[in-house]
This record gives sequence, C-alpha cells and structure tokens, in this order.
Amino acid sequence: MNNYAYKITGGNRLSGEVEISGSKNAVLGILAAAMMVDGPLTLENVPDISDVRVMVELCRSLGAEIEEIDVHTLKIDPRTICTYKASGSLVSKIRASYYLMGALLGRFGKAAIRLPGGCNFGDRPIDLHLKAFQLMGAKGARPNEIEAGIVNLSANPLHGAKIYFDIVSVGATINAMLAACKADGRTEIINAAKEPHIVDVANFLNAMGARIKGAGTDTIKITGVPFLKGDFTYSVIPDQIEAGTYMVAAAVTGGDVTITNLIPTHMEPLSAKMREMGYTVEDGDDSIRVYKQEGEEIYSTNVKTAPYPGFPTDLQPQTVVLLCLADGMGRMHENVWQSRFQYVPELQKMGANINVFERHALVNGITRFKPATVVATDLRAGAALVCAALAAEGTSYITHASRIDRGYEHIVSKLRSLGAEIERVDYEDPNEDTEA
Repeated sequence: MNNYAYKITGGNRLSGEVEISGSKNAVLGILAAAMMVDGPLTLENVPDISDVRVMVELCRSLGAEIEEIDVHTLKIDPRTICTYKASGSLVSKIRASYYLMGALLGRFGKAAIRLPGGCNFGDRPIDLHLKAFQLMGAKGARPNEIEAGIVNLSANPLHGAKIYFDIVSVGATINAMLAACKADGRTEIINAAKEPHIVDVANFLNAMGARIKGAGTDTIKITGVPFLKGDFTYSVIPDQIEAGTYMVAAAVTGGDVTITNLIPTHMEPLSAKMREMGYTVEDGDDSIRVYKQEGEEIYSTNVKTAPYPGFPTDLQPQTVVLLCLADGMGRMHENVWQSRFQYVPELQKMGANINVFERHALVNGITRFKPATVVATDLRAGAALVCAALAAEGTSYITHASRIDRGYEHIVSKLRSLGAEIERVDYEDPNEDTEA
C-alpha cells in the first residue's frame, strides 16, 4: 500500500466550478464487457483513477491490446485475448474483477477467476452471480465447487435462462447480462438492479450489436448474439457518487459550488434530501449548483439507503457528515450493507455525536468538526472524512488515502481549484495493514 495521507486545513468556504469525471462503477463494467467484443473500439470519458488502472492491466494480462490515447481515452482491441484465466494478484485488488467471469464465460464458454477484492464493509458473497451462471448451463458454479479461491466455470454451450434474483444486486445483474449477450437463446433477468451504470453497460453492449432490452427496469431481456462488432466510440456516463461528494463538500463548508458534467436526475435522491434540510440546490441541463441562502437554517432529516432509484449506499457516509452539521437529530438507515458504519469511530475523533445500532445511526448535530488524524476505512468513508476535514477548523490528516484515489479522479487538484487547502503528504503508519 502507498504510504501517504491527505493533509487538509479546513475552514475555507468552497466556491467555483468543478467538473465530474466518468463513472467508476460504469467504466469497470464496460471494460469487462469490452473483452467480449469482436473488434477494436474507443472508450472516452474514462476516469483517471487507480481502480481503472488496475482493471486495464488485468485486461492486458488476458492479452487485450489497450492504448492510452490521452488521460481519458482508451483504444481497446480485445481480439488478441488468448486466455480465459484471470487468477493473478491483480484480481484480488478490485471487486469489479468479478465481471470478467461473465465476460470470459460469454466469450469462451469458460472462465477461471480468483475471488475478487475491494472495500471491506460487510459480507459480499457472489452466490447470486454463480446462481445465474448455473442457470445458464455453467458447470463449477456451485459455491462448494470453488477450490483454493478460484472459480472454474465451463459451459457447453452457454444458454439463455430465466433468472430471478432474491435480492437486488448490481454486480450479479451486470455479470448475468454480460454472459447472456453471447449465450444461445434468450435470457430474462427478473428483480434486476436499475442503477445508471447498469444502463450504461447495456447501452455500450447494444452499441456493439448486443440485443438487450429493459435495462433500468426490474426486468432485463437479452437475446444472445454470436458477434459483437466493435469499430465504435463510446463515452462513459458521469460519476453520480463523485458528484454527490462535491455537493456535500460544498454544503458542509458553507460554500457555493457548481458541479458540471453530470446528469441531474441521477442526483435527485441527494438533491431532494439537501433541499429538505434547507440547502439550495439548483439544477441546470448538465450541472447542479449547491449553496445556502443567507439566514437559512439547516435542519437534520432521516435518510434510508436503497437500491436505485432510492438513496445510494455509496453516498451514505458523506451524507452522515452532512447530518452532523445540521440542527437536531437525524437518522441514517443503511438498508444495503450490514457493516457500513465502520468509519463512525473516525468521525467521532473529529467530534461527531453518532450512535450506531446495527444498521441505524442516530446523528446529533454539532456546531463544527475538530481536526484529527483519521483512517480512510474504505473508499466512500474516506471521501466522507475529507468532507469533514474541509469543514473542521484546523489541520487534519486522512491516512490510507490511496483508498480514496481508487474512485476519485484528481481529488486534490479539484478541491484546490475550489479554494480548499489540501495536499498529499508522506505518512508512515506503524499499524499499516493491507489495502482494502
């Protein structure tokens, strides 16, 4: 793990404009999907983040040729892929590596993938992914068939199926959709996830010649095709979680920030709650301005995370920071992951008054955060701590900052452009552990 921290001297009111990068969650699914394509393609609006760099190297390890045209554009030729195995150490660095199961199974009828890594905030099994593959005729998809941390799948042939998910799962929906694109016959995914990045992956595949209908609804229907044509340029959607993080950062610093290159309808769950609390949130065609009217009081509220179009779990930690600086007691109900309040002790070091009961957090408003040295326990928790540090009077250190760089492009320079005092500094932690 890289030994550095973010040093933040808070108290500055953020102001100006900040441009949102391409969606982390969309591009990781699209990169896996690109491994199924039968021709070259160009991918634009690719975020310059560490998770993408790992995924690109992982695709190259399969034999794909990937050229970086510029910092946000990739030219990809997957025709040179020569293996269905992805079991090296790169796989364990990011959760999204599991999308290669569906992609390679669809391309080769075989896939051998090491179990993935990613942020650690609760039990995140892949049983729904394996259930989908099993229904589509894959052998080795039973959980008890995983050997030495490697999932070995084979199908002869891979065929369409009716797949019902007991719970909504973004990862399982994308994986089943990938495999189904080249499976024989028709697949129907029932109780599918509806997040914007699922729609983006489906749009990418359809641009390549796939036949996917219903993405963005709870039923997705896919008719398998033998060939995905390539020879196409595709642009990744903006990142709604990055956008939401800057909305929170603007609010907690009493700032006035316009966030550009986003899709306002994707932000409505957060925008609605911020308006409810007393902030002014103005939608443009592809922008949102966040500020507080002079003399306006900010009151706390209750928030419940839920699958899209509900409130995003990936904005839960940042929103808890927002609740901390509101008048009264707010409640955060985490309905997606069972252990996503691991960051709360870090916020408490900064003066937060939060009590956690299983999946519920009671947040009592405070006047301001105090500076502290805290640990970014995962990607989104780290972003929340950055927001808190920006609002604190004094200098804070956010350690394990490489976890934040997994999903936020150039966060230091973007925040500096808004008036924040933030820099990346060397930091030696005597209790250093492995990266989440």
